[in-house]
Amino acid sequence: MRRVGVVVFPGFQILDLVVVTVFEVANILAGRPVYDVHLVSEMGGMVVSSSGVAVQAQPPGDLSYDTLMVAGALDLAVVPASLAVFVRGAARVSRRTASICTGAAILARAGLLEGRRVTTHWLVARALQREFPTLRMEEDRIFIQDGPIWTSAGMTAGIDLALALVEEDLGADISRAVARKMVVYHRRPGGQSQFSALLELEPRSDRIQTVLRYARENLKEDLSVERLAEVAHLSPRQFSRAFHAETGQSPAKAVENLRLEAARVLMEEGRHPIEIIVRETGFGDRERMRRAFLRAFGQPPQAFQRTARLSA
Repeated sequence: MRRVGVVVFPGFQILDLVVVTVFEVANILAGRPVYDVHLVSEMGGMVVSSSGVAVQAQPPGDLSYDTLMVAGALDLAVVPASLAVFVRGAARVSRRTASICTGAAILARAGLLEGRRVTTHWLVARALQREFPTLRMEEDRIFIQDGPIWTSAGMTAGIDLALALVEEDLGADISRAVARKMVVYHRRPGGQSQFSALLELEPRSDRIQTVLRYARENLKEDLSVERLAEVAHLSPRQFSRAFHAETGQSPAKAVENLRLEAARVLMEEGRHPIEIIVRETGFGDRERMRRAFLRAFGQPPQAFQRTARLSA
């Protein structure tokens, strides 16, 4: 049986515990006890969440879990510094380690994310990147696996991550069946609310705001760095530096995300063939758009079209 340890602490976000249900349902559908789930805290006993609801956690014992999952918090200031040491020790003897939402900050403080691709709740993504510059933040993803480390975006994205863990262990059929029983998307594509929030880049200057507005309104056109620099009345080098400083992204990445968001919306409307969407969003060709969708959402454009047809 695979031992799963879910780490909680005073002030944790109780919604993160929904991952427990994913493993519970997987056991039922597999017809055998595949997962043995434990709530664990540094001291054990009753642990009060940020909502005031308390849960009973086990004290540290055998920390060699198959899967170690770390919950997040609405306010990272409540996370005790000692928790990073606790998590680091447990991760060393566990097969894989995962964070839910802002739990990525705990993994980072434990020294587990250096040089790794990670994601977290979009509200804290840039602050975490600044605090830990060696990690490779991808704030437009629902979840990411980098070796034995898994991280997920905000709150309900923990369900997507847990479904992916089940799929890795038991296969796609069981994972899909769990999703159906829980009435959730199976491997929700990419970002949706997380991705849309990314488009709120919040540049400080009118100059960069003007560029973003121009890009949104002219997705079909040439949106190279040189063209956007002309709109900003800056040299390409000055523009690239200013844009990254204000948004945390390169101009090319921001333009691709704007095109992806527009393409996703058109596909979910279900009224447009892919050739029209490719043209209207400025991707140029189907293969370029397919690769962009796979990077951002983990699924090709056709998956969105199928979802739209099923919803209809």
